[in-house]
Order: sequence, then structure tokens, then C-alpha cells
Amino acid sequence: MQNDHHFAVGVEWIGNRGTGTSGYREYGRDVVVSAEGKADIAGSSARVFHGDAARWNPEEQLIVALSQCHLLSYLHVATQNGIVVEAYTDAATGTMRTEGQGGRFTEVTLRPVVTISSGDPDLARTLHAEASRLCFIAASVNFPVHHEPEIRVSAQSESGG
Repeated sequence: MQNDHHFAVGVEWIGNRGTGTSGYREYGRDVVVSAEGKADIAGSSARVFHGDAARWNPEEQLIVALSQCHLLSYLHVATQNGIVVEAYTDAATGTMRTEGQGGRFTEVTLRPVVTISSGDPDLARTLHAEASRLCFIAASVNFPVHHEPEIRVSAQSESGG
């Protein structure tokens, strides 16, 4: 059974320094990303592309979308398999290759560190493959998304308390 889900966002360029795009270095790359009922996201291009390094760039947003989607999918499959997750962090990275005036991502690597208090640590590790299969964002990209998970067992679980 197929269900369509629709999402709406707005992007507004706020980088006009008074002369529009009269020259490549004459305009700012700053944008505001918005969605109804949510806080705005301050965006720009990456610093290497003359953007503001203090603002989120689209490349970071793509990586974080993959990381967050994987996290949420992982929590789902962990629950279904009796794994009690107490903490989850990720230090994700991505590689983008420029070619001429364009480019593309060649890979993203997620490095989730998952702390569990109940369940089989080996199963907890293998569930990352299932989470990846279920992640809508990972299923939508045309480059590999690698996973280097680390599973930790909480001290509370190890002490039996």
C-alpha cells in the first residue's frame, strides 16, 4: 500500500547587498529556511563557496538529514527487537567532489555511538543495516551511505541495576 506524504518549506534569499547579482562577489549567499510552525534555519553556502561559515550550508543539511533519519529508523528497529537504547550520538561526515562548475556527493559515513541498557549488543550492531534500509532519506540518495556503529553497554546494565 502506497501513501504519499507531502512536506512544505520556504527558502528566502537575503543576500542582496544593494546591487543584486551584479557580480560573483557582490552578493551574499545567506538564506532563511522556514516551515510553518518551526523556528527558522539560518542558511548560506559553504565557506569555500563564499558563504557564511556561521550558518548551515546545504551540504551539512544533507548529511544531518541522513544522520537524523538513520537515528529515528534505528530507534524504531531497536524497540521492535528488545534493544533498550539509552543514548545515541553520531559524528557523520560526507565527501563532495566538485567537477567543473558542479559536483556531487560521493559518500556519507555515519558513526553512531549507541549506548544500550538491555538487549544483545551484537544484535544492536546488526540492526543498523535494517535501519538503513528503512531510512527514507538514505533510500533517496544516489551515493553510498556507510555505517561505522559502536555499541556500548551502560554501566547500569553491566552492574545488573
